[in-house]
Amino acid sequence: MEFEHAPNDPTRKELSPLLKLALELGPLGVFFLFNARGEQIANALPMLQALGKPIFIATAAFMVAITISLVASLWLTRRLPVMPLVSGAVVLVFGALTLWLHDDLFIKLKPTIVNCLFGTVLLGGLLFGKSLLGYVFDSAFRLNDEGWRKLTFRWGLFFFVLAALNEIVWRNFSTDFWVNFKVFGIMPITFLFTMTQLPLIQKHAISEETGDT
Repeated sequence: MEFEHAPNDPTRKELSPLLKLALELGPLGVFFLFNARGEQIANALPMLQALGKPIFIATAAFMVAITISLVASLWLTRRLPVMPLVSGAVVLVFGALTLWLHDDLFIKLKPTIVNCLFGTVLLGGLLFGKSLLGYVFDSAFRLNDEGWRKLTFRWGLFFFVLAALNEIVWRNFSTDFWVNFKVFGIMPITFLFTMTQLPLIQKHAISEETGDT
């Protein structure tokens, strides 16, 4: 068992894109489903009624789903994906606080904390000459050093934008609206941001065959 390999490391074992997407987005889908159908699920499974409102049932399901996702990823690749691991750890800690104190504030703060953490790590790594984003995205594409530096900087800033959006939404809207935004808002925003980075990726891409830009 080990953590992410370095960018461009030929020994990296990668999952298929669809399986990787399912492992990363599956827990979020479970969170949405259990929040939207919490009462019906609790009626079918009376043991869950002790958890209370749907958001607490969804939080418990989210914790279970993300644990299964991490274990499956470790079993399939024999390594721990850094970003899902960090996100999962925060989910477990803040999910436990949510259920223990019966206060959904903690699970709502989770995206803010995770995104601020990722943004700080990425921008902080650049200060030490490390383009840490390459450890995460190298399986999707290969860039030269300048490309990784620029992309890391942009993603670092973007994570702080996501943190700010989460704060605005949970503080000003209902819990159900926040859950819907978390599931159906963050993904399109992230997708659009990724699309805006394609010119940079194409400019600094390294050919698989020749190693040239």
